[in-house]
Amino acid sequence: MNLSPELLALVMFGGLLLGLFMGHPLAFVLGGVAVIGAFLGPGERVLGTLINNIFGNAMDNYVLVAIPLFVLMARFLNDSGVTERMFDAMRLLLANLRGGLALTVVVVSVLLAATTGIVGASIAVMGMIALVPMLKYGYNKELSTGVIMASGCLGILIPPSIMLILMASYSPVSVGALFAGAMVPGVMLGCMYALYVLLVCHFKPSYGPPVPKEERAEVSTKQLLIMLGKYVVPPMSLILGVLGALFTGIATATEASAIGVFIAFILFLIFGDRKLSTCYHTLIDAGKTTTMVMLVLVGATAFTGVFSRGGGMQVIQDLLLAIPGGTTGALIMMLLLVFVLGMFLDWTGIVLLSFPIMLPIIQQMGVDPLWFIVMVAVVLQTSFLTPPFGYALFYLKGVSPPGVETIDLYKAVIPFVALILLACVLMAFFPILVTGLPSMMLGY
Repeated sequence: MNLSPELLALVMFGGLLLGLFMGHPLAFVLGGVAVIGAFLGPGERVLGTLINNIFGNAMDNYVLVAIPLFVLMARFLNDSGVTERMFDAMRLLLANLRGGLALTVVVVSVLLAATTGIVGASIAVMGMIALVPMLKYGYNKELSTGVIMASGCLGILIPPSIMLILMASYSPVSVGALFAGAMVPGVMLGCMYALYVLLVCHFKPSYGPPVPKEERAEVSTKQLLIMLGKYVVPPMSLILGVLGALFTGIATATEASAIGVFIAFILFLIFGDRKLSTCYHTLIDAGKTTTMVMLVLVGATAFTGVFSRGGGMQVIQDLLLAIPGGTTGALIMMLLLVFVLGMFLDWTGIVLLSFPIMLPIIQQMGVDPLWFIVMVAVVLQTSFLTPPFGYALFYLKGVSPPGVETIDLYKAVIPFVALILLACVLMAFFPILVTGLPSMMLGY
């Protein structure tokens, strides 16, 4: 039909939203809309080019090998059972503080983010082991659920993160530089969540009462130190092993992920049940997660390929460059689009759809791509929290005890979304928060 670029852009994005609202999987919606768009726009001959693009950009990309390895590392650590023991140790360590359980959730979630990096697993685990005790000890419902959901989402930001690996494969920035650039913002967000908990519990003590003294007295200081050394130090060794090998230049991202799998497997042998059936299910779960990511990657490559050949990329670029306010206005609009898309798509689809459009504009405007990509990564934290399709809401609702309603979860995320946006403002005014560590460690 040879639709005009403007009309093709409307038809393809309209078809994408229609398919998602009908409940179809993102990967198949992207691929299906791409095929339909090819016949409506540039013609069926573009399909042959798409196959070459999919193979060259996705299937033949060595950097993406790190994704299944990091997923496998996360599954081994999750199935080792060390997370529950680590939570108990940190809970007793912070038992005398108001809001100590909520602070424990933040600390353990940051450690999980740097070791597992799988948001669904982190939120489900913390929901099962932390939410019931928090409600039992009289914690405020919104504070309890909000801190679990927001802290669990740090897994896509704090390295090693499969999202950052995927971003690096579509950008001129290396995986190591992105890992270093996201480290400070990720830890900063964790600190902001912890500070928020402390302030709320200071002004409203009933929101986070301390653990009863009798329970804390059951464990001696010596026993607590042994618990910390036994259950907190091993995950820290995993973090140092992976990130240390990467930042010191000993290993690439792919090689560092292999190191991580080895350490996680050792932890599984030490703390897990060591059953072959558990290993089998771990491998199957890792394969399912990897397949999901790669299918979305294939569908998004096809979608953006047709969209670009049909002139849609140029339409969007012209529209963004025409926004009042010059570079600042265009940046605000792009980040706002990422925020809005996060209400309907997961991070995989947003990255694969937006990067081919936005990164050329960023380079044309002379903006540091590292800073912009990390800004997008921070904004994408909200994609798990904002309704109607906030995945963190569904993850936690699935493991919540009776009495925790969906409306409670919606209200719980509001202050944490505000904190994420505040972090973006700080990064905009102080870019060194992003660029400082890569500059020191990698000479970026």
